[in-house]
Amino acid sequence: MKPIAPADRKIANIHSAAFKPFVYPDGTALGDSILQLDDGIELGTGFHVYRMPAGMTTMGHRHNGHEQFLILDGELHESDGTILKAGDLVFYRDGTEHNSYTPNGCLLAVHIAGPEFPVD
Repeated sequence: MKPIAPADRKIANIHSAAFKPFVYPDGTALGDSILQLDDGIELGTGFHVYRMPAGMTTMGHRHNGHEQFLILDGELHESDGTILKAGDLVFYRDGTEHNSYTPNGCLLAVHIAGPEFPVD
């Protein structure tokens, strides 16, 4: 095999890489941030690592395609009362509506098929 060209590979360490602030389509910024290597797709779609600061609640949203995530660190409280902890692997079907809260902050490895839609 031939060596992989530098332009064909990106490497970032989730403990030391710079995360980008996540800004909702309406311009709202809640302090959450994303580490996403594929810059050819919309930030927050595809595969990425998502960081929520302590005390943050996401805006309510409906999924446009399936969402899957693994909680790497911390705890996440879902709008239906479910509490997710480090090591939990979660799947949400296309069309699912929810929001999430983290009391002490959390870090997630996420795959989202498409941009989410805001809901009240």
